[in-house]
Amino acid sequence: MRTKVNNQRRRIGRPPAGARAGEKVKDYPQLSMRLPGEVKAKLRALSLIASRPQWRIITDAIECYLRERTEPEQRMVDDLVGRSRARARKRVGPQLSRRRAPSRAD
Repeated sequence: MRTKVNNQRRRIGRPPAGARAGEKVKDYPQLSMRLPGEVKAKLRALSLIASRPQWRIITDAIECYLRERTEPEQRMVDDLVGRSRARARKRVGPQLSRRRAPSRAD
């Protein structure tokens, strides 16, 4: 008689690597930007030296830049971020459950 196979299989590949537990980078909004060659080279070098992805280097740089702003500027940024999140929730809310995922035939 066969024994039961453990239902919890180990996933193949890298684990999800989002900024917070359970998040996946592929679910993040994308940003496309043009950089001078030397800035892109520095970003690539920082990423290699720190063994961190480029998106994390950029995220850390933005957080560092924000910490250097005055209190009123930081509050304004927080205010604007809160507004844009609220607007996004209103837009995506009920429509998200009704959308179907595109099939390969589409």
